[in-house]
Amino acid sequence: MAPRVDGGSSRRRLWRVVRVGGLCLVLLLLLAGAGLTALYIKFDRNISQVDIDSVLGHDRPADSPNGSMDILVLGSDSRAGTDDEYGGHSGARADTAMIVHLNEARDAATVVSIPRDTLVERPSCGREPGKKRAMFNEAYSVGGPACAVKTVEKLTGVRMDHYLEVDFEGFSGLVDTLGGVEITTTQAIRDEDSRLDLSVGTHTLDGEQSLALVRTRKALADGSDLGRIRLQHSFVRALARQVGGIGLFTDPRRLYDIADTATRSVTTDSGLGSASDLYRLARTLKGIDPDAMTMLTMPVAFDPKDPNRVVPIERQATRVWTALRADRPVPASATEGSAAEPRANEREVIARE
Repeated sequence: MAPRVDGGSSRRRLWRVVRVGGLCLVLLLLLAGAGLTALYIKFDRNISQVDIDSVLGHDRPADSPNGSMDILVLGSDSRAGTDDEYGGHSGARADTAMIVHLNEARDAATVVSIPRDTLVERPSCGREPGKKRAMFNEAYSVGGPACAVKTVEKLTGVRMDHYLEVDFEGFSGLVDTLGGVEITTTQAIRDEDSRLDLSVGTHTLDGEQSLALVRTRKALADGSDLGRIRLQHSFVRALARQVGGIGLFTDPRRLYDIADTATRSVTTDSGLGSASDLYRLARTLKGIDPDAMTMLTMPVAFDPKDPNRVVPIERQATRVWTALRADRPVPASATEGSAAEPRANEREVIARE
């Protein structure tokens, strides 16, 4: 059996967000189904895209012949654009990275998070020479989406079929359009840099506060990216409850505002660069049952030379990538002993429902 991170109900909430979290995908699907062609075309034009295949050429892992699909999903602080071949993004960061693997039958999925502080071998990207030890998220900063994809493929040996990026500022706007997100904190969260100051208790966060929360590390006890990933998972559960309870589809104005904000916040590869392509992906995700979803973090250990960084546990990470390439469940042994796993008595920062 593949490893499970949460129990049945929380796993369902998590997968509901993965399925609709491209919230724009579902909104586009509904608008198209309603025959709102003019709006459909408008949202289609909102979507930014990059031609990753033409940049990377043939120097890539072979595509899996088994019919599975692998999508690199990034959360960034700068919507992608291409100033040069590799679209360098000086100062921009990709704080969240996930590989979403859809099996051949499209009835199961595996989501693997890659910590941004992971030290990896970054290949050369355009004029930027490669590095033997580089932080994972550096690839996006020096070479944009194409370099991020190239680095992931170097790390995993798995070819990325598609790329999907969500801009954090757009995420903030979406939260505001939704009317905020209610959470209950189990400890005080204070981050002077982002002006985040939450006492223990229940809060309704606006977009700016939500963005500060999912990006904070200083406010966490261990100050690590691994702790932030666990906090992000908790926030996703709270967001899922919010989305499920606000009656979006009975409010046409709010529906329009969210669809417009969402599509302006998304960058895709050219293979997903239209509303019709996203529509087909949305239909695929909608058909996957939450119980058929596995969510894990790449097995890592703290770097002996720098305890603020992590490195892949090669033997165990190889089991993860081998499973994805073969379109098989990830073995439970792959994550045993990983620093990414929560400690036995660790308390979640955001209380569960």
